[in-house]
Amino acid sequence: MRAYLRTRMVNAGVDKKKAKKLVKRLRPGGKMKFGGVTVATIATEHANGANAPFVIDKDLAKSLKKSGLTVYVGPDSGFILKFSNGLTVYLSADTGHISDMDTIVRRYYKANLAVMNIGDVNTMGPEEAAWATKKLIKPAAVIPSHANEQSTKGGKVIAGTKLEKFIKHMGGAMPVHIPLTERTMEFDGSGKCVKGC
Repeated sequence: MRAYLRTRMVNAGVDKKKAKKLVKRLRPGGKMKFGGVTVATIATEHANGANAPFVIDKDLAKSLKKSGLTVYVGPDSGFILKFSNGLTVYLSADTGHISDMDTIVRRYYKANLAVMNIGDVNTMGPEEAAWATKKLIKPAAVIPSHANEQSTKGGKVIAGTKLEKFIKHMGGAMPVHIPLTERTMEFDGSGKCVKGC
């Protein structure tokens, strides 16, 4: 992805040297520090391809589209973000259940906040994501994400949505914080929401 993103940036008008400086490679198992935040990559179980419109070579893009194919752009990754106040956040990305949720995310990094994709079909569904959160990751709190549907209206959870199913399957095991447009949540070092919840 690094070379791909750098090329896209240059084609969008960013200076080549600046693009090289801005885009870093970080593979599963690796970590890097950006200011006061340590970013580590976590393996996922998910395909990672680029559709034809993302391919710069027009002839190749046309051929891919005609064939119904995508271009493989390397393994997908989840992330661990470790902040200077001790907050350790797991970003699941699109994935199915993997044992690393228990061994690496919970036991090694000790994630105390999880952001879990719950969209189903291309990732865990609400039931699977709730089970993984409660049984494998065991954070202090969770933020459900990437439901692939409108989940709230007027700040309230819509009945019958994946978000509602996720909350029900969590069964009060830990706080579930609902992401809402134009609302910023803040968390302390233990994963407790202290503002915007």
